[in-house]
Amino acid sequence: MHLRLDARTKRKLERAAAYEETTVSDFVLATALAAAERIIDSHETITLSGSNWDAFHDALINPLKPNAKLRRAARRYRERTGG
Repeated sequence: MHLRLDARTKRKLERAAAYEETTVSDFVLATALAAAERIIDSHETITLSGSNWDAFHDALINPLKPNAKLRRAARRYRERTGG
């Protein structure tokens, strides 16, 4: 990957890399990967409060029996998808 940087930005990255005792390439890569992981996690992770977790867990452990509306929806789904 090639980046076009103005002189001020390049000096700032070099300074930060020096503080971390690493190369600019390694510094930029490590920083970019950490940011990527943080962003991906924020979009792909759901955090529940204690009471919401309890409700979710209870629904998994003690599911309600399907009512007529849910059974009809499942039947329509199977008919449309062939599954």
